[in-house]
Amino acid sequence: MDWHAIAEDFVAHWHVYVSMPFIAAIIGYITKRAAIEMMYEPVEFVGVGFVGWQGVIPRNAHRMASVAMELMTTNLIDPKEIFARLDPKKVAAELREPIELAVDEITRELLAQYQPNLWELMPDRAQRLVLDRVRAEAPRMVEKLMAELADNIEDVLDVKDMAVRNLVRDKAMLNRLIRDTAKPEMRFIALSGIYFGFVIGLVQLVTWALTKNPWVMPIFGGLTGWLTDWLALKMIFFPRQERKFLGVGWQGMFQKRRMEVARDYGDLIAKEILTVHNVLEAILTGPKSDRLYAMIQREVQRSIDSQISVVKPFVVAAVGPRRYQEMKHAAARKAIERMPDTVRHVEAYATDALDIRNTIIKQIQQLTPLQYEGLLRPAFKQDEWKLIAVGAIIGFLVGELQVLLILH
Repeated sequence: MDWHAIAEDFVAHWHVYVSMPFIAAIIGYITKRAAIEMMYEPVEFVGVGFVGWQGVIPRNAHRMASVAMELMTTNLIDPKEIFARLDPKKVAAELREPIELAVDEITRELLAQYQPNLWELMPDRAQRLVLDRVRAEAPRMVEKLMAELADNIEDVLDVKDMAVRNLVRDKAMLNRLIRDTAKPEMRFIALSGIYFGFVIGLVQLVTWALTKNPWVMPIFGGLTGWLTDWLALKMIFFPRQERKFLGVGWQGMFQKRRMEVARDYGDLIAKEILTVHNVLEAILTGPKSDRLYAMIQREVQRSIDSQISVVKPFVVAAVGPRRYQEMKHAAARKAIERMPDTVRHVEAYATDALDIRNTIIKQIQQLTPLQYEGLLRPAFKQDEWKLIAVGAIIGFLVGELQVLLILH
């Protein structure tokens, strides 16, 4: 090997040699940024027919949301334990005013509908007696319903379905769940491309000096894109447990940040996904809502019989047995229709009482390393080969461009 010729070529083309590790560092960074953005963007498919791209996470929104929420409902949240924190008496107290207003309106609407003259014909004392009994019974009915709900919450609320539906409907929120939780990891991936790329560029420099083979640039460009992506992704999660190397501790970055991740994840879940508003909406409109309505209908009808017991013969005689039953069904339906507006008055109390954020933070800290990895790993695992492949292709093309610039 003619080392003298190699040295002369290096002196004559020093700028080419010196640029190699820096260009490799740039390739490393660009491929990392491209891989990161391709995970999230675009939120909706952009292209024609089958040719185009949609962010890996939005494209697999249902699968990723299902995996993440399976972990949450299995290891982080116990719906029955959570809802047992609601005090039925406190809920009834919070809802007393809107319930009394709804009771007055429903009572008058029903009597106007089923027996327009009945209310006017009833003595004032009888009117007050009916309304007083209705108002007095309503909070007790709420307490009873809340106690029954707490004991049977899984019969009327599917927490996983609720969370998945919200995340699939709002793919940008799913992006935020992963992007915000893994912001330092994403930054590390991008910066690691610079460091790894520079080191590979030094090897490329030596290889080019020895071979002058035009394939060196694109091959090393592709290698830089592929290897730096692969290394960065592995270094995020592994090793799961801290290991010592020459006296220096080393642990996967995501594993090491467990306390910080727990706080960020808890904040986002509590503020955007498992909110009291979303929970109430899921209870009222979710796949198990019919069971809630059956529960409410049963309690309302029972309550009506109890409330007007002193004047029931008079009411039944006035409207007829069949229409009396219709009236009870209508009362239950009207109570259900008013529920969304009524229950919003309890949101502030329920948010504090359920304490979703601190519950999630505490539970994340108790996960095994493998379970904890599941908070973020599903975002990468199935499609990470695509991101690595794209990094390799971009690196190869930049390397080929580098050859063209050098040789021409």
